[in-house]
Amino acid sequence: MSELLFETYGVPSVAFGVDAAFSYKYNQRHGICNEDGLAICPGFNTTHVIPFIAGEPVYKGCTRTNIGGYHVTDYLKQLLSLKYPHHMARFTWEKVEDLKMEHCYIAPTYASDTRLFQKGTDEAEDKTRVWQLPWVPPPVEELPSEEEIARKAALKERQGQRLREMAEAKRLSRINELDNELRGLEFLLHQLEQVQAHEIPNFLRETGYHSRQEIEASAHKVTLSLRKAKGEPKADQSEAEDKTDSSEKYPLINIPDEMLTPDQIKEKRKQLFLKTTSDGRQRAKQKRLDEESERERRNQLDEERRLENPELYLEQTHARYMELAERVEQRKRLKTNGNQTNGNSGGVGRGERLNAAQRERMRLLTTAAFDRGKGEDTFGARDEDWQLYKLMSKDNDDDDDGPEPDEVELARISSRLQEIDPTFVPKSEAEASQQGSEVPKSRPMTQEDFKIVLGIERFRCPEVLFNPNLVGIGQAGVDEMAGVSIRRLPEKDEELEKRLTSSILMTGGSCLYPGMCERLEAGIRMIRPCGTPIKVVRALDPILDAWRGASAYAAAVQFPQQTFTRMDYFEKGEDWIRGYKFRYNL
Repeated sequence: MSELLFETYGVPSVAFGVDAAFSYKYNQRHGICNEDGLAICPGFNTTHVIPFIAGEPVYKGCTRTNIGGYHVTDYLKQLLSLKYPHHMARFTWEKVEDLKMEHCYIAPTYASDTRLFQKGTDEAEDKTRVWQLPWVPPPVEELPSEEEIARKAALKERQGQRLREMAEAKRLSRINELDNELRGLEFLLHQLEQVQAHEIPNFLRETGYHSRQEIEASAHKVTLSLRKAKGEPKADQSEAEDKTDSSEKYPLINIPDEMLTPDQIKEKRKQLFLKTTSDGRQRAKQKRLDEESERERRNQLDEERRLENPELYLEQTHARYMELAERVEQRKRLKTNGNQTNGNSGGVGRGERLNAAQRERMRLLTTAAFDRGKGEDTFGARDEDWQLYKLMSKDNDDDDDGPEPDEVELARISSRLQEIDPTFVPKSEAEASQQGSEVPKSRPMTQEDFKIVLGIERFRCPEVLFNPNLVGIGQAGVDEMAGVSIRRLPEKDEELEKRLTSSILMTGGSCLYPGMCERLEAGIRMIRPCGTPIKVVRALDPILDAWRGASAYAAAVQFPQQTFTRMDYFEKGEDWIRGYKFRYNL
């Protein structure tokens, strides 16, 4: 600091001082404290204790800790942010500082006040303060009037009518297009009948078709689409589809490859694929119908048993449900973890978990891959390859990836129990509800959510001045610092120690908390001998008395002799300034 002032800014002279010492001397001048005493100054970042003997500070007995008003404000900000995470933006440093100075206080006994808030007593309620944040109630939606409801209904009806008209116009346009296409195909078939046999290939080449069967299949497809557009019953369409011979749909399937052109061979493969897929869908549909009929039959039998003895039937059904649920759960665990060892820490490979159909498919795939690896890849070029493809197709695997019989029966019994037992809750729903209960559900924020409640935080945050361990600082509190400062004095005089403890001045912004002097006096009394006179007083103005004391010090007649000049700095150096003993003659 001296180097900056003298060498950079060129000031003629400078004086240094300690704020706590200036405040003590100012209050001593006004009779608040004696010549012998302690100045305790909890500041913004640090706290100092300076003993005074015969009106002069003894810096060898000075103590300091790195705790102050900054740590109190930061601690309060952290607690409020954790308690109200939705309002973290509201807890600015300036606002938390205002809350600290307005609502915080020093508890006479920290443990007893904490127990009051733990028990939730009326006294704790009286010590609680509430800060109401700005809150605007959400707008209440008024119920629409009858006229408004009628107007919206009429508007909705007009919109629906317009959409129906548009759909009808689109349907009529589609019918006209299909009708014209069907007439064109029928006219093409009529012309094909009049063409001589040796001219048929040229005629088909000009029309873009390969055979008469392809034209008839297209005409049949257009006929079905036209029936669907006209709104004919679906039963008629399904019957027409069932009656249609596969040879008409897929005319190239039964024709040998030697009699087909390359383009027709590609079309034949496409028809083979479509036919295999269609057959698989038909089998799956028939399987679903059979399962539904079987389910209806079982339900009918169960209903007859229930009517004979309802209580026995309900008990047996519950037992059956629990048995099936346990079996299905066990099977799922076995599929996940495996039930045999395979040399890999008790687990199994994928091949050991596959069923028979899946293992057969893997064998076929492996065989086909091995055959392809021997030479050129010609799989699919022969008719026999499609038989292998159908064997590998999932459509022919009735058991692959489908629900197990136990799972189907479990679903049926669960549905049955829901019908006859109002108290029944399936296991899956019960587990889901238990998991959902652990997750807090969001709700709209109300006025109560905008109330910041200051309860235990009012005295918990300033407590760091006496217990810095609350914020992770392993240093002594303010009351312990006074005892340490007295023990550091070079002279061990009991009378002097009594004079020091009988004139303890509190200065600095952090001594403005209510109850600060009483708590400090009680803390010092616990570490001093019994009967020691202890008196703690607060400065006239803990914040500005240091400035007033420095102002009086600068206005004194002997002030020019106590400053450091540029000549002193350049002759004696900064080390001499650092070792100088300050004297305060106000």
